[in-house]
Amino acid sequence: MKKHNFSAGPCILPQEVLQEASQAILNFDDLDLSLIEISHRSKNFVAVMDEAVALVKELLEVPSGYSVLFLQGGASLQFVMVAFNLMKNEGGKAAYTNTGTWAANAITEAKRLGEVLVVGSSEEDNYNHIPKGYTIPSNVDYFHCTSNNTIFGTQMKEFPKTDGTLMVCDMSSDIFSRKINVSDFDLIYAGAQKNMGPAGATLVIVKDEILGKTGRNIPAYLNYATHIKKESMFNTPPVFPVYGSMLTLRWLKGIGGIEVIEKVNQAKADLIYNEIDRNSKFVGTAAKEDRSNMNACFLPVDGADTAKFDEMWKAAGVSGINGHRSVGGYRASMYNALPLESVQVLVEVMQAFEKL
Repeated sequence: MKKHNFSAGPCILPQEVLQEASQAILNFDDLDLSLIEISHRSKNFVAVMDEAVALVKELLEVPSGYSVLFLQGGASLQFVMVAFNLMKNEGGKAAYTNTGTWAANAITEAKRLGEVLVVGSSEEDNYNHIPKGYTIPSNVDYFHCTSNNTIFGTQMKEFPKTDGTLMVCDMSSDIFSRKINVSDFDLIYAGAQKNMGPAGATLVIVKDEILGKTGRNIPAYLNYATHIKKESMFNTPPVFPVYGSMLTLRWLKGIGGIEVIEKVNQAKADLIYNEIDRNSKFVGTAAKEDRSNMNACFLPVDGADTAKFDEMWKAAGVSGINGHRSVGGYRASMYNALPLESVQVLVEVMQAFEKL
């Protein structure tokens, strides 16, 4: 039976990527050696890193003056790396919005290094919306936001203007899913395991001129300048995740790039949300204007119905729609590689369930 993988992450990847990556584990570049047993400094793997970086720049139209890095540690390491590299050693201060679990974790890490002003929060409403109408102070070292909140199913549909304050964004769960203007941001970071590749690699896009101005003695590994100088190879990089990311970005380019996938993602989101709103057995959890195109969260109107619905979607080959414990119910994660057909299958199960 075909599986319809709605996992929130690590998530679905294109079948052709899985097939090519699997082959590379056995025999990479006709070397009769595995990808994961060759030197990361060999010309064969350097070519992989170079292509991955070039694809990021091409697909996102990264302007000159920015460096593209593939690092380890996930977005969670970036929570502290951002603060180390951008928050001043003396009197450091940053502004954050608190829109979910990962945003809250980023705030906690930044507080270790300086003052954090939470300028907008939806915590009191269990993060069911994106805060709006807040003011970003002009006397902070940077402003940090999270573009998409996987657990609570909310997404920033537009970004605030910072009027000269450095703009930092965690785009872990929606990067490459829609067009963005990289020049509006000074630093973007994203874990690979949603739209980009296997878990283990983290993408960082940073404007070079903002670095080296904090007065901090930054540990070498936590210093972006270290990784820029070494072209993401200060230490052994996450070889397989970088390769998987390169293949996924190559796939994205092959289907027409971000302009095409954005339309597909909108179609998937429209399909599931229209059914949630129409179906008398379900209710959405996020404010309609802030609903995520990546993660649709919804609850059963009658909790007693869950056992039967669970039986039905599992029988249809649907996988990974259990909601996070912070919200409950269901979460359909619809990352780039999930086909529209899979969303249609889930919608048909929801329709059949309503008729019982």
